[in-house]
Amino acid sequence: MNHFRPCDRETPYLLPPSLDDWLPKDHLARFVADIVDQLNLSALIGR
Repeated sequence: MNHFRPCDRETPYLLPPSLDDWLPKDHLARFVADIVDQLNLSALIGR
């Protein structure tokens, strides 16, 4: 049994970067994410 996870030493980030740090406050992606957060997706998710 392997107790260690493999690591990629070429990966530039320890953790995935946050899009909040990269996107301007008025970026369209923020608007789309806000709209999707308000949708009832229970039929798609199966809950």
